[in-house]
Amino acid sequence: MSKGITSRTDDYSEWYLDLVKRADLAENSAVRGCMVIKPYGYSIWEKMQRALDDKFKETGHVNAYFPLFIPKSYLSKEASHVEGFAKECAVVTHYRLKNAPDGSGVIVDPEAKLEEELIVRPTSETVIWSTYKNWVQSYRDLPLLINQWANVVRWEMRTRLFLRTAEFLWQEGHTAHATSEEAVAEAEQMLEVYAKFAEEWLALPVIRGVKTPNERFAGAVETYCIEAMMQDGKALQAGTSHFLGQNFAKAFDVQFLGKDNKLDYVWGTSWGVSTRLMGALIMAHSDDQGLVLPPKLAPIQVVIVPIFRNDEQLNAIYERLEPIIKELKSKGISVKFDDSTNEKPGWKFAEYELRGVPVRMAIGARDLENGTTELARRDTKEKQVVAIEGVTDTIQALLEEIQTNIYQKALKFQQENTFKVDTWEEFQEKIETGGFLLAHWDETSETEEQIKEATKATIRCIPLDAAEEEGACVFSGKPSKRRVIFARAY
Repeated sequence: MSKGITSRTDDYSEWYLDLVKRADLAENSAVRGCMVIKPYGYSIWEKMQRALDDKFKETGHVNAYFPLFIPKSYLSKEASHVEGFAKECAVVTHYRLKNAPDGSGVIVDPEAKLEEELIVRPTSETVIWSTYKNWVQSYRDLPLLINQWANVVRWEMRTRLFLRTAEFLWQEGHTAHATSEEAVAEAEQMLEVYAKFAEEWLALPVIRGVKTPNERFAGAVETYCIEAMMQDGKALQAGTSHFLGQNFAKAFDVQFLGKDNKLDYVWGTSWGVSTRLMGALIMAHSDDQGLVLPPKLAPIQVVIVPIFRNDEQLNAIYERLEPIIKELKSKGISVKFDDSTNEKPGWKFAEYELRGVPVRMAIGARDLENGTTELARRDTKEKQVVAIEGVTDTIQALLEEIQTNIYQKALKFQQENTFKVDTWEEFQEKIETGGFLLAHWDETSETEEQIKEATKATIRCIPLDAAEEEGACVFSGKPSKRRVIFARAY
């Protein structure tokens, strides 16, 4: 089944695209730059949604929904915000079509021009803060802890399935607080929610950090982020959380009457992750044979492939395994019993390997006589013959072991490809092989831009746990207080 998938070592980018398509996750749509997420891919995204949504609600957040369209004037109210998104905006100018006079089809009705153009949301800060103005009058209305699951549009010219498309799915949290301290605590809390989700569900080790002013979200005072390393050594920003200060509150006049009976502007945050996490999941763990999915996110966690010659053998196998299937499902484990007859077992083995199913259980008539079954794990491809009796406990333990092993493998890769560099020559050499470079930086945007121009490497983040360390900037030689993480990135 792996035939048709380019090797990672031959062409990593092509391997990724082959895998997305061959594993039936997504495909390019008829609309340029957009994608169709297919059922198998969407079922993984649904699992991500469900887990994240539970975490949001555990931290006191509630879901709402806001308009897809944003009046153009709203974007003009926060200067840095509009500057950050202006080049990516899709604009609606008319509201009606009509039949062409020559019968060639439909045309835009020139008389149906909107009085004010509408922007298809690239992000929702502006439309949400315009709404919060109506919701907030007093300190009793705070905090507002709102999240929405939505689609957004950012007009990308160079697209790649899941990683960068003109339209993508995400969640965006938008909160309002009475004090700066509360808002900062919220932004930090949500960063940790993302980090734990990445590590515990995606089996993806991440670096927690803050962005430099150059890389900050447009309109934010501070941007917190989690950065992950892919198997080609490039970085991928897996989630961001922003402390907005009072910027949007002032732009949309969102004030509240405090306990001291004085009016003040509220303090805001926003935070989000998107279907880009699907790309991270694929690139961090998969191999030349197909997907390697952490069990917590696998649509099918266990596939059972019966090996039979006739209906009598199949019925005997199913009769023995039916209570086991029910017991696995009662433990919250998703199971597929593949008794289809259109393909041979060998084809099925390869197909489920391609789709990243964590555990494959194969059983034939002889296994039934011996009271055994063969279990194969996707992450290491190891096989073992185990007793059918008690196999549910064996599988449950195996799934937990696979989840841990996938994380540990990715963590080891990240650690082995993180390097301290102290000279510009060493920096230029190491960046070509990929990985995270821990280097001193003089904290000027000029140096940051010059390094980016010379090497295509950006400062991914200033790690939150970065130790104070006197040194010299790797590029300018000027004094530096700590190391930051440079990498090439998606």
